Amino acid sequence: MADAKENATANNNNGQNCEDPCEIVMPTAENYDAECTATCSSGIEAELAAAQKEAAEYKDKYLRGLAESENLRKRLQKEKQELIQYAIQNVIVDFLPPIDHFENALRFTDQASDEVKHWAIGFQMILSQLKDVLTNNGVVPLKALGTPFDHNSHEAIEMIETTEHPAGTVIEESMIGYKMGERIIRPARVKVAKLPNLEAEALEELDEYNQQQ
Repeated sequence: MADAKENATANNNNGQNCEDPCEIVMPTAENYDAECTATCSSGIEAELAAAQKEAAEYKDKYLRGLAESENLRKRLQKEKQELIQYAIQNVIVDFLPPIDHFENALRFTDQASDEVKHWAIGFQMILSQLKDVLTNNGVVPLKALGTPFDHNSHEAIEMIETTEHPAGTVIEESMIGYKMGERIIRPARVKVAKLPNLEAEALEELDEYNQQQ
């Protein structure tokens, strides 16, 4: 009997130590918490990445809109300034002929009587005030005499044969030209020097001789 009990006890112990391959392992609270934490963390990271991407897109759209708005403001401001300058320019151009008449009339005051000279002083003061208005608006006269002819700022009304000045040089100015800023608002009317015919023919012959050599 004692041997039978010992064998039964041994068999029971062996059965407890033997693992059944088909045994179902139930998840513990610790394993469940770990898996839930990993899943939640992965989901939060994905949502965060999506939110950051969306925020970057909104920021890019905002910066683009801000830049377009600034460019539009600058363009409108530039157009406004150009319109103002154009309006001022038109008014100033209308004032130039009276100024020309003042200047032409005052050139001959030295030969006039004392009474006329007295009146000329007042007209000279008016002329100076008109020129101050031009200067205050950025309008300055063009320098023409003694300079090479420039079709952008000069209007040739006559070619004069001379050997005293290089060909193409402005030797006389019949009407003063003006510019406003960098824009020519009225070209100067000038007379331009050219070589006499004989000298021009000699130069042409010299050029032909040089080409034949």
